[in-house]
Amino acid sequence: MVNARLAVAPDALRPAPGSPPVEWLVTEGTTAYPAAEAAMEAHVAAIARGAARERVWLVEHPPLYTAGTSARDEDLVAPDRFPVHRTGRGGQYTYHGPGQRVAYVMLDLARRRPDLRLYVAALEAWLIATLDAFTVRGERREDRVGVWVRRPEKGEGVEDKIAAIGIRVRRWVTFHGISLNVEPDLSHFDGIVPCGVRRHGVTSLVDLGRPVTMPEVDAVLRGRFEAVFGETVAVDGEAG
Repeated sequence: MVNARLAVAPDALRPAPGSPPVEWLVTEGTTAYPAAEAAMEAHVAAIARGAARERVWLVEHPPLYTAGTSARDEDLVAPDRFPVHRTGRGGQYTYHGPGQRVAYVMLDLARRRPDLRLYVAALEAWLIATLDAFTVRGERREDRVGVWVRRPEKGEGVEDKIAAIGIRVRRWVTFHGISLNVEPDLSHFDGIVPCGVRRHGVTSLVDLGRPVTMPEVDAVLRGRFEAVFGETVAVDGEAG
């Protein structure tokens, strides 16, 4: 069923006038998951006490599985294949690895609009607009968080997931975020039931015949993010 969640007005989650731009940080290479979590924790705490700006941090991870707060043991099909990290984000099991763009989104919803349903809808809208730039039609679903692509060439009613969403909020500051499959090894998803959904598979931009590079995807992600959440400014250096 097509998702009936909230529509996102153009200014629904934009910051108040005069707010500083959101930091846009891209880390090259792969980032260890524990280091990423620690950096997020530190930055979210700093935002909450007014000591840091909002930030979007783009990374790739080495191959690993993460278990959200709703993860079920039976959905970890191959527990010894890759490291498994328990995490405080919402959702179930997911895979991260090279060729997948992970965006950790650290926004202060108290300065924007403290509405989690609207925030998730805004993340979906951001991803769908990004996919549209590559002529891929991403869709929401009523019973499944994330972004989905119809695959009629595989059979009637077949759909694949191309992007996942898993968030956590502390004192109305968000962390964790989204992952978009650009060109990961899709066989790596076989070790889990991704997000607990057994009826559908996973895909990527390259799998769909869109041979794009990560910098190309990053540029589109940034532009579509600004359309939903407001201005960004590129920053260099380590996260934290």
